[in-house]
Amino acid sequence: MSQQLTETIDRLVRPIEDWPQPGVTFRDITPLLADAAALAATIDGLVELAESMGPIDTVLGIEARGFLFGPSIALRLGAGFVPVRKAGKLPADSLSTSYDLEYGSAVLEMHVDALPPGARVLVVDDVLATGGTMLAAADLVLQAGATVAGNLVLIELLALGGSDRLEPLGCEALRSY
Repeated sequence: MSQQLTETIDRLVRPIEDWPQPGVTFRDITPLLADAAALAATIDGLVELAESMGPIDTVLGIEARGFLFGPSIALRLGAGFVPVRKAGKLPADSLSTSYDLEYGSAVLEMHVDALPPGARVLVVDDVLATGGTMLAAADLVLQAGATVAGNLVLIELLALGGSDRLEPLGCEALRSY
């Protein structure tokens, strides 16, 4: 990644202390999304990382901010896009898995027929914190009979140890704090 992209991310992603609860620093990506040049450079950087993971059949985006990057990455890779949603948001038969967050727990769901068996899947989200959400998404991929080709995020929060939890799947990030 270029020094210029690192500086752009640092300038436009603002930390919000004690949100959504005391002790949590939220990384607000909305200023980055609002800047067309910065958004384009970010997508370029994410696609470059994704291309290093080998062929990708499907990009899986985690609700909600994985939806912001996932479709653009999928289009650039010539892959399909599959949304992973919070519980109760999908209309058809779904696979589900529960997981722990840095400040609670949640359930993720994906349509049963979203991934063909054997598909190579890239899981995309905005931030890697403790790794719980990415592990839950990987569980859904495995339940569907597909393979996690890689995990990709805009930002990794190093102090929370998410990368350690994702071994041996690994996770690539454009920026780490």
